[in-house]
Amino acid sequence: MMQQYMKTKEEYKDCILFYRLGDFYEMFFDDAITASKELEITLTGKNCGLEERAPMCGVPYHAVDSYLNRLVSKGYKVAICEQVEDPATAKGIVKREVVRIATPGTNLDTQALDETKNNYLMCVAYIADRYGVSVADVTTGDYFVTEIEDSEKLFDEIYKFMPSELICNEAFYMSGMDFDDLRERLGITVYSLDAWYFDDEICTKTLEEHFHCATLEGLGLADYDCGIVAAGALFQYLKETQKNALTHMSRLIPYTNGKYMLLDSSTRRNLELCETMREKQKRGSLLWVLDKTKTAMGARTLRKYIEQPLLHKKEIDERLDAVEEFKNNAIAREEIREYLTPVYDLERLVSKITYQSANPRDLTAFESSLSMLPHVKTILSDMQSTLNRELYDALDPLEDLCTLVKKAIKDEPPLAMKEGGIIRDGYNAEVDKLRHAKSDGKEWLAKLEEDEREKTGIKNLKIKYNKVFGYYLEVTNSFKNLVPEYYTRKQTLANAERYIIPELKELEDTILGAEDKLYALEYQLYCEVRDTIAKEVVRIQTTAKAVAKIDTLASLALVAERNNYVRPKINEKGVIDIKDGRHPVVEKMIPNDMFITNDTYLNDKKKRISIITGPNMAGKSTYMRQTALIVLMAQIGSYVPASSANIGLVDRIFTRVGASDDLASGQSTFMVEMTEVANILRNATSKSLLILDEIGRGTSTFDGLSIAWAVIEHISNSKLLGAKTLFATHYHELTELEGKIDNVNNYCIAVKEKGDDIIFLRKIVSGGADKSYGIQVARLAGVPASVTDRAKEIVEELVQADITSRIKDIAVAGSESKHKAKKYDDVDLAQMSLFDTVKDDDVLQELKNLDVTNLTPIDALNTLYQLQNKLKNRW
Repeated sequence: MMQQYMKTKEEYKDCILFYRLGDFYEMFFDDAITASKELEITLTGKNCGLEERAPMCGVPYHAVDSYLNRLVSKGYKVAICEQVEDPATAKGIVKREVVRIATPGTNLDTQALDETKNNYLMCVAYIADRYGVSVADVTTGDYFVTEIEDSEKLFDEIYKFMPSELICNEAFYMSGMDFDDLRERLGITVYSLDAWYFDDEICTKTLEEHFHCATLEGLGLADYDCGIVAAGALFQYLKETQKNALTHMSRLIPYTNGKYMLLDSSTRRNLELCETMREKQKRGSLLWVLDKTKTAMGARTLRKYIEQPLLHKKEIDERLDAVEEFKNNAIAREEIREYLTPVYDLERLVSKITYQSANPRDLTAFESSLSMLPHVKTILSDMQSTLNRELYDALDPLEDLCTLVKKAIKDEPPLAMKEGGIIRDGYNAEVDKLRHAKSDGKEWLAKLEEDEREKTGIKNLKIKYNKVFGYYLEVTNSFKNLVPEYYTRKQTLANAERYIIPELKELEDTILGAEDKLYALEYQLYCEVRDTIAKEVVRIQTTAKAVAKIDTLASLALVAERNNYVRPKINEKGVIDIKDGRHPVVEKMIPNDMFITNDTYLNDKKKRISIITGPNMAGKSTYMRQTALIVLMAQIGSYVPASSANIGLVDRIFTRVGASDDLASGQSTFMVEMTEVANILRNATSKSLLILDEIGRGTSTFDGLSIAWAVIEHISNSKLLGAKTLFATHYHELTELEGKIDNVNNYCIAVKEKGDDIIFLRKIVSGGADKSYGIQVARLAGVPASVTDRAKEIVEELVQADITSRIKDIAVAGSESKHKAKKYDDVDLAQMSLFDTVKDDDVLQELKNLDVTNLTPIDALNTLYQLQNKLKNRW
């Protein structure tokens, strides 16, 4: 047995081998040590003829899924080695084979997966400075392919799909990409595959054979050389791990980046599209607001819509037309949603059916789901919009399959496939005959028991059954003296004797023979029904996709109605005109409709850049994010939170919001900020929307102001970038750019002062803020009054006098005040005295020597600040 184990393990070195022994899956040697640690189960040993006992651990076969999921979720591959012949009839060692390899991207256990998310496996083939990318969800049959030119766009694809597992060729694995970041921060398991997986000829042949086509041009893959390699390698990997024909993967869909809006990881995170930044929860995200779907398929589709906004006006308008139709026909919409409520996950059910792992209850769930489809199609027949008509045509009620399951399978069958009780009465004459014999057998046994009691006078005589002895007569010791001679003793117990008689043996043969035949026949018929359904996988998947889209559009319509959203107009002129815009998530968190609405107007001409000033907590970030979310919602085909909205299509949305260190990779707050800014400036286009919050705050005032100024100049220049931008800042000096750069405009958050307190009005108005109200915000945040009062004294002193010549006086005055501030160290004051050496003549001489004609605006600003500070003895 151990030789058989070692031979199997040699073939699956990179897997933890679950080796079936009776009622357990056993693991040995290093696998046992790893599994016992990860699963927290007892590590024992087995005598295998070696000098030392082999480490061993095991898990019960009936509970294997929970243990398997725990290992897979931690990134391990697990090979399931099953007994493939009956131990009762096997000669010698029972034959065993690996029937499936479970990996993070190929886990089929629906209990372990989030039904609202796809579980993607991604394959990347790096060939000649291009990336072939293929993505598949083996639980639903989704299968995509594309090609990408550079690594930054590849990262965008990874963030878009968020695969649980990524496989790649050796060239990509050695390309220098940060795989530790993928593993640790994103939780993506990464494997490199052998070179033969990526052989052009093998990949092409694999796809041609699976899709039964002479050439791949028929699949639309003529221009996807690298993509074909990635798709072929992914499919071979799935065949190797699943040991299955994968018939449910019936379509390979090529796509280009030009179809969807690109959203990088920062934008997805900052806009909290599908999960919140801090808690990583759905609640508080855009998905949470929009998701009122009734089915798991619809929930996954809505998530895709949010993660992949559209770029073409025609497709967006078609979605909006469909949503509008559902919104305006509330009764029809709610009827459809009512019928969709009991519909199970058809995509994953049909995958289980094609895998031959579906149990009888899966088929009844399938049947009950199909029974709802004719009603949905009838209601949909009255819809007139283009997309709804397409969905009507695509929705096949599958009545033949529904009828088949209804006729063949009982309403409440058992989970087990081989223990009978599955096939409905009247479906098969032989099943009815055997079932009748089995039920009559019980009557025969009861009659024989009664006859023997009368014959022998043994009042408590009973006929019983177990798997070892079959049927037998049991007599307690108190009546043992009445047992007749024709009874043959079978077993002696402490308090009773067990016997058999010829009549009972005949009945046993009849009853048990009928039962065995019945169970075998029921299983055979069940498999026939399951296989009949599996042959219609393309029809079922087409219908499932249609149901998912119907559910998604109805959800968007319901949200639009409940939340008082409006239909946005879509334009290609670059104008974003939002009246009374609201943040879709924040307004749901604020009670009693207290959210303050705001307008936004941006275009490609005079209104390209809005510089927004105002205190912290006043609502700058909320305002900018709501603008980005409204644009994104419009481009997924959703109504938007506003009184009116005219949205010019944008190809990308970029956000740079907040500050955070990335200590694990050795990056400071400012480095993270500048890295994100660099990514935006290099990848944005004139059709992009930029949301920039507090650029330059992570460094010194002069450096930060200079960078912020230069960034605005770069963005405003149509030859360099020319993107529409909302730019929030505390650098009030940037408000001077209005009038100097013709497409820059100042806005601020209105604030009302009340003594030393402030009230945030949350309203965006024209003009720049005159101060930041930092001390007042500190007071609102709960900073002790002793600190804020002292800060107020210091800021007044600093505003009224030059800082270095007065700093000593401020410190002394502070020490005499009620705050009892400590004197500055002598060292600090000595350092400050070093700045008292600058003379006015030196500044005049430096000013005379300046070559003004060769100074850029930003250099001139920096020089002016330096000279001014020298005069104030600050330099």
